[in-house]
Amino acid sequence: MNLTTKLLLGIGLSAGFLGYSQDLSLVRPVLTGAPFLRIAPDARAGGMGDQGVVTSPDAFSQFWNAAKYPFSRTSSSVGINYTPYMGKLTNDVFLLYGAFHKFLGQEERSTISASIYYFNMGEVDLTQLVGNEVTSMGTSKPNEFSIDVAYGLKLSDSYSMAVTGRFIRSDLAGGFNTDTTLKPANSFAVDVSGYYTSPKFSSLGGMDGKLNAGFAIQNLGPKLDYTGNEESRSYLPTMARLGVGYDMYLDDMNRVGLSVEGSKILVPGSEYVGIDPNTRQPIYQVPNVGVMAGIGKSFKNEQSIMYSGALEYSYDNAFSVRGGYFHESEVQGARQFATAGIGLKYRSFGLDISYLINMSKINTALDNTLRFGLTWNIGDETSNVDN
Repeated sequence: MNLTTKLLLGIGLSAGFLGYSQDLSLVRPVLTGAPFLRIAPDARAGGMGDQGVVTSPDAFSQFWNAAKYPFSRTSSSVGINYTPYMGKLTNDVFLLYGAFHKFLGQEERSTISASIYYFNMGEVDLTQLVGNEVTSMGTSKPNEFSIDVAYGLKLSDSYSMAVTGRFIRSDLAGGFNTDTTLKPANSFAVDVSGYYTSPKFSSLGGMDGKLNAGFAIQNLGPKLDYTGNEESRSYLPTMARLGVGYDMYLDDMNRVGLSVEGSKILVPGSEYVGIDPNTRQPIYQVPNVGVMAGIGKSFKNEQSIMYSGALEYSYDNAFSVRGGYFHESEVQGARQFATAGIGLKYRSFGLDISYLINMSKINTALDNTLRFGLTWNIGDETSNVDN
């Protein structure tokens, strides 16, 4: 790669990655292409420790677990979320996410859903040194987006599964390129997910309760090719998520939900390959293997497991208060933060707001960031309301 390509690739991955810091000497996160797909896009999940694989269904279940849609309380919904990104450094970088779902047929057992996720990295002014003068090379507008469609089906009254197909495009050059070494990268990916929710049963103090569980394997697909060089292709951010939750119904109007989630990136981390003869420092390299072999190698990285916990109080499904915590190993990126959020609903419209508080020594790009989400429940209530 020439200098321009390296700069553009660095800008794209740095802006798209999940955090930035002053001291990265001990941090070796697993780097992938299209890293925006690891960023929670919706305000509800953003207020619950960035988790959503096991929480109750909502308009934004597409990103986390499309198998939740067959248990939705509404027959159709639309949602949109806006997240300002790296607000401490710039004001033109943001994430925009929109999702839609609809039941198929009259039996309320299957759903079709779709979403689009757009990451705008702002404008980057490029310059070069010609002699003793700095001259402009133009402006780059790097961006990434994904479009997906999912089908969900109830396999029983308590369990459903879904399959998602996703198109991914990552344009780090942003329409500006001085040569042919950097180009937009395209790929396809598949998600497979499942969701279980038990019937209500008599719980603590005679109150009703429900157990929930969910899993998702996400972004399983070919690598992204930015340069045409087989040796420099980037892995997709393939993820495995598993969660369990418990809902307690204090009465007909009040519900408290507790959930925990574990996730792991199924991409190999850098491996030790030797000592640099000049600096005598250890050398680490990311193995260049196939997708399935990379998933196998990812299990050698025991510290790439992340976990989160969340609590949500809901009153009459019209007002919610949320809190959560997310933890990642210090050597894998050190994302450790607490979150808080609220949800409001009036008739068919809903508003979600969340706030992130950094708990790590390393800064995060979303520290002190407010996220906003709007939901419009288009259809009628389903039979799930009575369960």
